[in-house]
Formats: sequence, C-alpha cells, structure tokens
Amino acid sequence: MERTLIKNVTPGYHKVQGFVENFRNKRTMAFIVVRDASGKLQVTIEKEKHPEMQEMLDKLTIHSVVTFEGEVVASEYVKMGGKEMYPDTMRVESYANALPIKDDSEIDVKMDYRWIDLRREKNHLMLSLQTTLTAAFREFLLERDFVEIHTPKLIAAASESGSDVFEVKYFDGNAYLAQSPQFYKQMAMAAGLERIFETGPVFRAEKSYTNKHATEFTGFDLEFSYVDGCEDVMKMEEELLAYALAKVKAAHGDAIKELYGMDLEVPTLPFPRMKLADVYRELEERYGYTVPAELHGDLTTEAERMTKQLCRDKFNHEFLFITDYDASERAFYHMRDENGVPQGYDLIWRGVEITTGAQREHRYDVLKAQAEEKGLAEDVKFYLEFFRYGCPPHGGFGLGIDRLTMLFLGLSIKEVQFLFRGPNRLTP
Repeated sequence: MERTLIKNVTPGYHKVQGFVENFRNKRTMAFIVVRDASGKLQVTIEKEKHPEMQEMLDKLTIHSVVTFEGEVVASEYVKMGGKEMYPDTMRVESYANALPIKDDSEIDVKMDYRWIDLRREKNHLMLSLQTTLTAAFREFLLERDFVEIHTPKLIAAASESGSDVFEVKYFDGNAYLAQSPQFYKQMAMAAGLERIFETGPVFRAEKSYTNKHATEFTGFDLEFSYVDGCEDVMKMEEELLAYALAKVKAAHGDAIKELYGMDLEVPTLPFPRMKLADVYRELEERYGYTVPAELHGDLTTEAERMTKQLCRDKFNHEFLFITDYDASERAFYHMRDENGVPQGYDLIWRGVEITTGAQREHRYDVLKAQAEEKGLAEDVKFYLEFFRYGCPPHGGFGLGIDRLTMLFLGLSIKEVQFLFRGPNRLTP
C-alpha cells in the first residue's frame, strides 16, 4: 500500500516508514517511536500476537529504518498527537550501527558525521525555516515583477577586487569561482531586465575562523532599475525582510521558541537609519566605546556587535541601517554624492551585518574613474563594457541565507549549513 507521512496519519489503516528514534523492548510489549521528516508516531507491538517480529525486535537499534503497516488508533495516553499504531507487519529496511555522535558531541565531530547530525529535529526545523524564508523572498519579489536569473560561478576574472578568490584550472587556462554575482546583476540592468534576483552559491577564499564566516555559502541577491537614490534600495529591503520574517514566524515561530528558545520578532517599518559618524558618537556617549579617528570610516567588529544594544535602547528595534561610510571602505561601483559620500549602507540585525547595499554608479566615465582610483580598471575591464551603451540608474543588495538562519536560531555558521565549507573542511 502507499506510504502515509506521519503528519497525515489519522485513525485507520496505514503504512508508515522512518527512523527509529526511541525503542523500549519489554517482555510482552515493544514500544517504538518512528520519525519521518514530517513527525513522530508511537508504534506499539503486542509480542504474543506477533511472534514473527521477535527476532527483528531483538536486533533492532536506534536509527534503524523501519516499515510498519497496521491500524492507527486514538489514545489519550500517548503524547505524540494522541495516536498510536498497532502493526500487522514489520520490516527492517536497514539496521543502524551504534552512533558515533551524540547531541552534545563537539561541533567538528558532528560535522564529520553531518548526515547523522541532520536527522535531529532541530536541524529539520532549520532546513524548513530556510525553505520558508527563500520561498517568501521569491513570493515577495515575483509579486513585484522581478525575474529570477542564474549567473555563472566560473568567471574569467576576480569578481570585485582580485583577491580572496579561488583559482581553478580551466582547460588550458585558469578561471575563478565567483565571490559575488554583482557584476552580472548589473549586466542584467544594462540588458533592460529592470528587476532581477538570484539564489546561488558564493565563494570566498578567506582564512576566517569566526562563527559567521564560510568559504562557500548561499546568497540571495537582487538588483532593480530606475531608483531615485539609496533610500529606494533600503525601502525595498526592509519591506522584503518584514514580509519574509512574518512568514517564518507564522510557520515556525512556536517551534523556534520550543527547540531553540529564541523569540522571533516581526520588525516594524521603517527600519531605523543612522549615519556611521552618529553611530560612533552614540556608542561613546551611551556606553563609553571609542575608537581611533582613523578607524571612523568603517564599522569595527566591536561596534557592529554593540549596535544590537544601541538599536534596542534607542529605537526598540532589532534592525539598523548604517549609511555614510568612507569612500575608501566601499566598493568602487557604489555611487557617490557631490561630497564624495558613497550612496550605500550596511544593514545590521541583532548586532551582525547581514547586507551591504547601494545605489550603483551607472555612468561609464564616473565608474571607470572610480575603478582607476582603486587600481582595478584592468581587472574589471569586461565589467565596464556593460555601461558603454546605456544603463539605467539602479541599485541592489545581497543577503546570506546561512547568516540569516544563524541569527534566527542563535547558532554558528557551521550548524546552519547543510554542509559547511571552511579553510579546514572539504568533507563530507
């Protein structure tokens, strides 16, 4: 008969399949908790009625894979949905050896056996959350006439700066793994597509060992044309995030609270905005935090962390747009105003930067001059060609799906990726 997902089991006759999560083998009775991707079900076996199951029960281990067919009945004594199955047939699809990891094993040991670690209910929730999040992003943008594109990840030149990229052999030459879809997003603007987004892998050859860096992660990027300024980009992002967080809270808020102890707030609009200089002034006045003047052009790691408290104290909010960075600290393709101030921002959530966004420079001569200023004109020659034949004013931003998940659940980047990639990890 056809399999029934456990979440869809009702009183009646069913076939269920899954992993053995818990098992008590008593003298006359056996109690097995079976879990599939949708939920858990208690299976109760009366041994006297089913002597043919005895040998399988004696060999059964936690995490073995089983198939049961039988009658499901309502039971007020069973906590898992008030239902239990009395099977007529049992089949062990696969016996599991003793597990090499536990819930409290070191994170790197868990990574060695990630396929087992991913069986945990917490990790199923994590992946379901990511699914809801990216689906909400897509839904929001498709309703606003965006189209989805897929840019190449093998490229002929470094994405932005000529550093921190992975070089790979490409037939008789060399190629690089893209550290951003940025240039191709802007090519789409020059192509007249006007509104695009992409979800795809991003590669960063950085030897960073923090809890928020990875050498490969999943990015969600968008770009759109005919913006009047950076404010249009910030408005698009805050509306996108508020929409997506509302969807995640509705679908998973209770489970996140139960399994991770994290409260998910749907942010109010608009998000607070502060200039970088004002952030430093407030951090000094409120908390006595100071940094040397030569560091005021960018946000220090400690200042980034402290914005979590500043944002809560000043705005009663979790998100903060920070603008007016020094041009030396921003990408050459950020538009600058008449005073040379980049028209971009960082978005901070819970004290962690989740986005750098901007209005882009779309005028060829200005863009070329800004690339030359940073010594990149030759490296980005192919990119500059996109702007020689007309290009509308545009802007955009990128979000890291993994970093967002990390902040949703209070975890490290290793724990929220299906398979983590870092300087010391290429397997499994």
